[in-house]
Amino acid sequence: MSANRPKDTKPELLLRRALWHAGHRGYRVNYRIKFRTPQSAVRTPSVRPDISFVSKKTAIFVHGCYWHRCPKCKYPLPKTNTAFWTAKFERNVARDEQKRKELRRLGWKVITVWECDLKKRFSATLNRILRTLG
Repeated sequence: MSANRPKDTKPELLLRRALWHAGHRGYRVNYRIKFRTPQSAVRTPSVRPDISFVSKKTAIFVHGCYWHRCPKCKYPLPKTNTAFWTAKFERNVARDEQKRKELRRLGWKVITVWECDLKKRFSATLNRILRTLG
């Protein structure tokens, strides 16, 4: 798992290049958005979307279908150590949902882009993002 890159993945680079060519150049990559919760007296939790348009308060997450459990792709679980992988994938999905909720609570628009959408329906996915950005 250490070989998996946390940023600058092929789908992210493809989307960033398309946004750049479409004229949307004010984005930040892995920009840290801090938020406060009542139980966060010790540390301030934060969210790092893959692409952030801070001035438009729009966050874009580019999810890999396998690791974030795409509802369209239905990847099978690994055959060995199934309990570990089930728990890991459930934590990933729960963490993604928590990040979306926190950003929406702060007034951000959240766009989730799946890897399969970038591969199979690139222009439709890009148009959806561009409509949201305005």
